Amino acid sequence: MKRKQSESRLATPYAIWSVLFIVIPLILIVFFSFTKQVDGRYMFTLDNFDKFFNVMYFKVVRRSLVLAFISTVLCLIVGYPTAYIISKAKPSRRATLLLLCILPMWMNFLLRTYAWSAILGKNGFINTLLGMVGLGPINILYTDAAVLLGMVYNFLPFMILPIHTILSKMDQDLINAAKDLGANNFQVFTKVIFPLSLPGVISGITMVFMPAVSTFVISKLLGGGQFYLIGNLIEQEFMSVGDWHFGSAISIFMMIIILISMAIMNKYSSGTDKEGGGLLL
Repeated sequence: MKRKQSESRLATPYAIWSVLFIVIPLILIVFFSFTKQVDGRYMFTLDNFDKFFNVMYFKVVRRSLVLAFISTVLCLIVGYPTAYIISKAKPSRRATLLLLCILPMWMNFLLRTYAWSAILGKNGFINTLLGMVGLGPINILYTDAAVLLGMVYNFLPFMILPIHTILSKMDQDLINAAKDLGANNFQVFTKVIFPLSLPGVISGITMVFMPAVSTFVISKLLGGGQFYLIGNLIEQEFMSVGDWHFGSAISIFMMIIILISMAIMNKYSSGTDKEGGGLLL
């Protein structure tokens, strides 16, 4: 009994923190999304959601989902081989390789994104190299390609780390057993390694897609404000327009998108709760 009481006391600060910075803000967002201010009084309305389902705003949502999906796929394509190479490296080199992946995250998110605007600019590093070989300057900045590059660069570590964690803990005996039974390297990867690494893959997809679909800094700096995403729309409504009611309605819609994405990922990960060779059955 005393142990339970002590544990409840230790959990009290975390409960207070959750209520102040998670529960109350969510309640306020829901409240503002379903109300409007008329003569200083708050009136219940669905006009905020009706306004959102405008054709223009639908295009913003579609662009956000498409760019987030493409950046997640690119992060998976680049991140999985990287995580695999790191997991197979010697323990002495593995820590160094992981540090190189994490090192950019030590820098401020805004600064490392802004640095890409100098690299991709007309007089930037890439166009300077292209000019040296006679290819001339290419308009890279303020395009979808620049936004995608910024997303992949910033969110790639979130794909590498969970996949590496799973791969580094994988039972080597299962791989050796598959090879002893006559499986080639491709069969070992498709039948043993990749199925066992699915929990890390799903975690990486979730950790990349959620910030990618809600980002606004990357599209603002590398897109030059020409490519609006749902995060930019929310930021504009709260900071520039001052319409907290409409901004809250968009935030609710974005949270629904994220919850649906998480539900889909959990559905596909329901078969990855087994350990060891149980995943292969």
